[in-house]
Amino acid sequence: MRVLITGAAGFLASHLCDRFLADGHEVVGLDNFITGHPDNIAHLMGNDRFSFLKHNISEYTYVADPLDGVLHFASPASPVDYLELPIQTLKVGSLGTHNALGIAKAKGARFFLASTSEVYGDPLIHPQVESYWGNVNPVGPRGVYDEAKRFAEAITMAYHRAHGVDTRIVRIFNTYGPRMRPHDGRVVSNLIVQALNGVPLTIYGDGSQTRSFCYVADEVEGIYRLFQSAEVMPVNIGNPNEFTVRQLAELVVELTGTTAPITTLPLPTDDPKVRRPDITRARTLLGWEPTIQLREGLARTIEYFRGLQGSARLQPRT
Repeated sequence: MRVLITGAAGFLASHLCDRFLADGHEVVGLDNFITGHPDNIAHLMGNDRFSFLKHNISEYTYVADPLDGVLHFASPASPVDYLELPIQTLKVGSLGTHNALGIAKAKGARFFLASTSEVYGDPLIHPQVESYWGNVNPVGPRGVYDEAKRFAEAITMAYHRAHGVDTRIVRIFNTYGPRMRPHDGRVVSNLIVQALNGVPLTIYGDGSQTRSFCYVADEVEGIYRLFQSAEVMPVNIGNPNEFTVRQLAELVVELTGTTAPITTLPLPTDDPKVRRPDITRARTLLGWEPTIQLREGLARTIEYFRGLQGSARLQPRT
């Protein structure tokens, strides 16, 4: 196959590029480096089956030659990013998804949307099943991301129903691993970077809010299987093992050996209290479930961040 992956220099999409290339496919990566980083795809630049377009998918996009798949992963995806870039986040979820769907329609390619567990908002049903419509505040600060992804799902299904585009939708839950940006505002990277810099580890509220953390290799495997499946409706891909944020912080302290304390800050507006996927559909339809436990995945991620020590990327934000 020959596939286009938008947001290719991002944390998750860069690993997806690796997965397609490892199976012998051709990949056209597209990114404008607003939140992606060239380092994430630098190792691919000598691969004759990988090509790259520096471009904003929210603007008119032309891709030469046939495509078999369009995988739309471009978007700010962490609180720091979408709170600093609210308009860009809304544009890439709306205009960007529209443009990517247009490419898929023109090429007769399969379209794959990277959606998110954030479409469930601060959920009133736990764990979250795909049939749950969510509890989202459309005018709150997080709404720029939540509603952008909800719109993206809606237009994806509209293209499927009105134009016959072959579509897939994944709802991604908290994913972590190598290539995360050190200061992207996600809880795993925040805590690891703070621990390695020897500064207090910050959690929000009392740390009792829960998350379910999926290691990037597991997440990519689930995404890859969903792309190859015949399932049109959304599928949760995430780890159903649930941890409090305080438990996560304590494990980071243990694995890094830091002596820095854990401190608390006020809970952000509309921060979800619980987050855990029901992955029954992923197990049934894809034969997929995660295999890497949090301790092992965190150890691998800490090793990656240790490799950045001494570089400007790991220095504390000022």
